[in-house]
Order: sequence, then structure tokens, then C-alpha cells
Amino acid sequence: MKPKIPFHVIYEDNHLIIVNKAAGVLVHEDITKDKTLEDYVKEYIKVTHNKPGDVFLGTIHRLDRPVSGIVVFAKTSKALTRMNEIFRKRLVQKTYWAVTYKKPEKKAGRLVHWLKKDSASNTVTAYDTEVPDSQKAELTYRYMGNINKYHLIEVSPITGRPHQIRVQLASLGCPIKGDVKYGSPRGNQDGSINLHARRIYFLHPVKNEPIICRAAVPEQPFWEEFLSLDDEDIKLENLGFIH
Repeated sequence: MKPKIPFHVIYEDNHLIIVNKAAGVLVHEDITKDKTLEDYVKEYIKVTHNKPGDVFLGTIHRLDRPVSGIVVFAKTSKALTRMNEIFRKRLVQKTYWAVTYKKPEKKAGRLVHWLKKDSASNTVTAYDTEVPDSQKAELTYRYMGNINKYHLIEVSPITGRPHQIRVQLASLGCPIKGDVKYGSPRGNQDGSINLHARRIYFLHPVKNEPIICRAAVPEQPFWEEFLSLDDEDIKLENLGFIH
């Protein structure tokens, strides 16, 4: 029996490969030296396309290990350079789903904090005003509804800071289910947190065509129940992806 690979491909062409990552997998190597999503995707490309030698794969952005959902990789150096520029200029719209224990007071809003990372503990603290060595973090959110006492919040980050959504929702009084690092009363059995990179939209770096990708939620009854709250109606004119 083949080992299960911890991702599936959502979109692929000669320039990009966009995958849906399972929770628990590192995107990029860290001190654990565990096998990474990069490693798995390189193996997939090598086998699927019968590539001799090393496979080029450029990492454009990352998801935290316990988070599931969309990760975009570049298959050429040209695509990597252009995608890095797209992300740097924030010409990309990313949408996440977060399941929380509490309902936000307002149905929708914009959060602005200054985040400071403690590398020793790998935690981030959110401040209401700027402090030394902090980075400004912004996101918008909207409340989508509740199922069995849990609440679904759709989040669109404007900046891309480490642990940003996790710590900003916690600062709102809405820690993400399973995220004991930021206030969840207990962890999930599989070590995941209920944060999922659901959708991404940008203009293709080479073809200049709109790319809209959606990642299926993890195959778990708990997650799948929240699909009944999905009111997504993608219209290009409504995406407003340039902040």
C-alpha cells in the first residue's frame, strides 16, 4: 500500500503548483529536520513528470505546521521572482476559515495590531500600539455562523506576519479551536488547530490571467459540518484584492 501523501494538487502548470496541505506537515525545513511539504511536492513532480536530476521548487509563502490549506510553489525561477513581487506588493487575496470557541462582538471588522515575536518560545504577542521591534499586522474578518457551539470566522489577512491570524483572533477574545499556544483551553487530538487556508486569488505571474483556487476542508466530520455555512459567491469585481 502506498503511503498517503499529505497534500493534493489543486492547480498545476509549467510555472506554478498550488496544493492543499494537510495539518501537521512543515512547509519548509526547521530544526526538527522532519520531512517537509517541499520534499513531498518535489518527489511528486519528479515522479509525475519523469524529471531527471534535481527538481526546482520555489517557496513563496508558508503555513504554520498545525494549519491546513493552500500553499503556492513556483516551478521556475522566473515564476518565483514574479510571485515574490506579487506577494510583496500584496496583489494577492488570501482567505482563511477559523473555528473559534467564542463569537466576536461585531459581525465584521478590521483588526490592526503590532506583533512582536519571541523566537525562544516561538510565540507572538499582539500590542494595540507600536512597540520596539514590532511589525504592523492587519486583517479583516466576518462572522459566518455557528454549529454545535463553535463559531466559523472568515479571515482575510492584509499583511502576512508569523502567527498573525492566530494571535489577532485571540486578541479579539476568539482563540482558534485547538490552539493552546494562543488561548484554546485544550488541544486537538491530532495536534492540528482549526485554521484552514481556504482560498487564494491573484493574477498569474506569466499568463496574467486570474487564478482563483479553493482548498477543500480536511476530511473530518467536524470540519465538513461547517461547509453548510459557506456562502461563497466568487465574482472578480467583488474580490477587491488590491489593498
